[in-house]
Amino acid sequence: MHDSFLVRLIPNLGQVTYAERLRASIGGLMGILITGLVTRLILGPSGDVPLLIAPMGASAVLLFGVPSSPLAQPWSILGGNGLAALIGVACRLWIPDPIVAAGVAVSLAIGTMFFLRCLHPPAGAVAITAVLAGPAAQSLGFAFALAPVLLNSALLLAVALAYNNLTRHRYPHLRPLRDSRHGTSDSPPTERVGFTLADLDTVLSRYDEVIDIDRDDLANLLWEAEREAYRRRSGDVVCADFMSREVATVRPSATLDEAWRVLRAHRFKALPVISEDRRVLGIVTQTDLLHAIGRGSRRPAFGRADRLQQAISTGFSSRTQVAEIMSSPARCADADLTIAELVPLMADAGLHHMPVVSQGRLVGLVTQSDLIAALFQGSLRETTVSAA
Repeated sequence: MHDSFLVRLIPNLGQVTYAERLRASIGGLMGILITGLVTRLILGPSGDVPLLIAPMGASAVLLFGVPSSPLAQPWSILGGNGLAALIGVACRLWIPDPIVAAGVAVSLAIGTMFFLRCLHPPAGAVAITAVLAGPAAQSLGFAFALAPVLLNSALLLAVALAYNNLTRHRYPHLRPLRDSRHGTSDSPPTERVGFTLADLDTVLSRYDEVIDIDRDDLANLLWEAEREAYRRRSGDVVCADFMSREVATVRPSATLDEAWRVLRAHRFKALPVISEDRRVLGIVTQTDLLHAIGRGSRRPAFGRADRLQQAISTGFSSRTQVAEIMSSPARCADADLTIAELVPLMADAGLHHMPVVSQGRLVGLVTQSDLIAALFQGSLRETTVSAA
């Protein structure tokens, strides 16, 4: 049976827990209470200046209820409310009819906020408030934008910054830096499959309207959904199922000569550095050794493996300990980490080797070759199941 039209009018806010609803409600209480009290402390209780304006209630809903929204970010509340107040005061002074002035003020405020990328819905109410304010506010002129509007906005923002982060809600939502590990314009490996940011931009441009979620947050949600779908399809394949269990290791006190001999004997490219109780202290790779030789000889830290072997066999830096050049701390994966979680962990960080631990102690090592083999086998199984 299809939902009725009235039921369909109710928006879907997602799966929001009661704890999150309580968190947002308490945040709104603290935000407005602290804003009002501090404003009274600064301006005094004379009544010449309004201590709180009604649009702050709407701003509180955004800052504490949906802090990830682009409409709730610091520039949105400060820029939106401040500009709307100035526009509202100007329209009140220059347009005799208050109804016409209110309409023009809201219209200009929306256009200005779009242009300056500080769209904040409560600012529309700020514009009307500036037009229809009582005699006390009207006597302030353009100073009304400074106090109470910007003063209220700044105080409410300060509370939101502290409260959201103390309750483990990242705020503000900064646009991510997309730096390539190799100094190129390429996206991280896990963002090159499936949809791309360019695909998302193309679809969003077709909507030609504001979507109340940050574009990068939306992309991350979609990528997480793809990973969750892969996790569901790949079953319970975890690191312990395909890791290498016989792992060559070294102690931090081992010399570069000893580490190199272990690498050569087993044809490995990386050695976990462990303590006596097999806790991973770091990892040393051929690249680490090459960098050490390059620095010691005052030559560029690159070269073939035979150059490294020749340098160490002649006694160069033979007394240097592994602890001095190892990468520490080493990123490790738990033995029960699923392959769907491991792929982005290794790919986006550019890691070729990942020590695997159980209860904090080394139990194996996953290489890119192990990962590719596991993914290939998983793909074969999925194809077989689909064809059956």
